[in-house]
Amino acid sequence: MTMLDLDREATAVTHIGEEDLPALARGCAVLGTGGGGSVDTGLLLAGRAVRECGEVPLVQLADLEDDAVVVPLSGIGAPTVSHEMVASSDDVLRLRDEVERVMDRPVAAVMSSEIGGSNGVAPVAWAARLGVPLVDADGMGRAFPEVQMVSMYVAGLPVNAVVLSDVVGNVSTLRPIDGLWSERLARALCVASGAHALMADYILLASEARGAVIEGSVSRALGIGRCTVGATDPLASLIAELGARNLISGKIVDIDRRTGGGFVRGSVVLEGVGDDRGRLLRLEIQNENLLALEDGKVLASVPDLITVVDTQTGGAISTESLRYGQRVTVLAWPCDPLWRTPRGLDVAGPKAFGYDIDYVPVEEISGAHA
Repeated sequence: MTMLDLDREATAVTHIGEEDLPALARGCAVLGTGGGGSVDTGLLLAGRAVRECGEVPLVQLADLEDDAVVVPLSGIGAPTVSHEMVASSDDVLRLRDEVERVMDRPVAAVMSSEIGGSNGVAPVAWAARLGVPLVDADGMGRAFPEVQMVSMYVAGLPVNAVVLSDVVGNVSTLRPIDGLWSERLARALCVASGAHALMADYILLASEARGAVIEGSVSRALGIGRCTVGATDPLASLIAELGARNLISGKIVDIDRRTGGGFVRGSVVLEGVGDDRGRLLRLEIQNENLLALEDGKVLASVPDLITVVDTQTGGAISTESLRYGQRVTVLAWPCDPLWRTPRGLDVAGPKAFGYDIDYVPVEEISGAHA
């Protein structure tokens, strides 16, 4: 073991306390690529739950018994709705009871379905309420808008059940034949519930999760969130931490944003300032930022991460919080290698969202334009 390994082991996060939540929220906002819900909501839920129930153990998959039930949790629906329609603390209790009935064994741990946005922060609240640990992993390494866009689907795991709990008190259990049907059925129920619900999907045994999820993502979010604290130049610190490309710095001059079908869709236009004066960049969104285009040319696309941040603070701005006149910078950086496999691109590449373009890694695009 090297000295670097020893340092990492000594500083490894083993619990999430209230003091860790602001950094986690900042990191999840960046990884959310505009989606996953506003971290403000998740931060409020997690802060209250930790104060009332205690800090949450953060565990590795290797720490769990092979037959331990791991429940990936997320809020499903339009971020514009979830920011206003906050889930009840009872939602996760009802969902837990149904999962244990379906699996015929107790829930051992909670995992975030997506580490991005509120869906990366709220699992701390859900784990605290259930009195179980949080797994240092997720199913995306970022945020994506559709249910099947998770690493478990890419890995070919079968969908055993999808369980939804809404603010009204309804609990629904689905037995879809595959991930695509998980999206269709869960989205329909979500819309019927007012465009937001709490969801457990791809309920796993720890032995199944190993190799099928993206490990270390909670620790990664914490590292991203902490990198700008006290920094002289927060934006530069964030770019260095992410290994990101600065696509443009400018101001928002046009927003076309609409909510429907359980999604936020639209586009945002930025006009460059300073060294980027005279440039226009357009972002295409479906909950998350999907494409960045300039003069019809793609500068970055899913599955790579595209995030809008405040130019002064480096704080990420979700798609539902973008406003005319904001001074922002658009960053893009490489996704987890899983998403660059043929199967990963089929699931969450540009063509999966209806764009008739071939995926090119962001570092290759920026190299070609250098």
